[in-house]
Amino acid sequence: MKDKFINLPLIKNEEKSRFELDVDGHIAFIDYKETSSTVALIHTEAPSELAGSGAAAAIVEKTLQHIKDAGKTVSPYCPYVFAFIKKHPEWKELVSPRFPKFNEL
Repeated sequence: MKDKFINLPLIKNEEKSRFELDVDGHIAFIDYKETSSTVALIHTEAPSELAGSGAAAAIVEKTLQHIKDAGKTVSPYCPYVFAFIKKHPEWKELVSPRFPKFNEL
């Protein structure tokens, strides 16, 4: 994660069912669905103003850390999150073994 994102807080917006990262007034987010043991990450989006800045990767990493700290597993249905975990295999331990594409990570 780039240094400029380290101190930005991850916001869990339960009303909108999404994790958010406010970067200079621009909101990157990940839509989620949550059960008592697993968080399904559905869709990641960063506004065009943040394109190429690393904001999408930062919100994924912060969200994965949040899920890990909560003692839950993740189901990365979002293609961007799936690709992030595949590229950073240290996060695979967080993926629910019941996730349909678990063996593809």
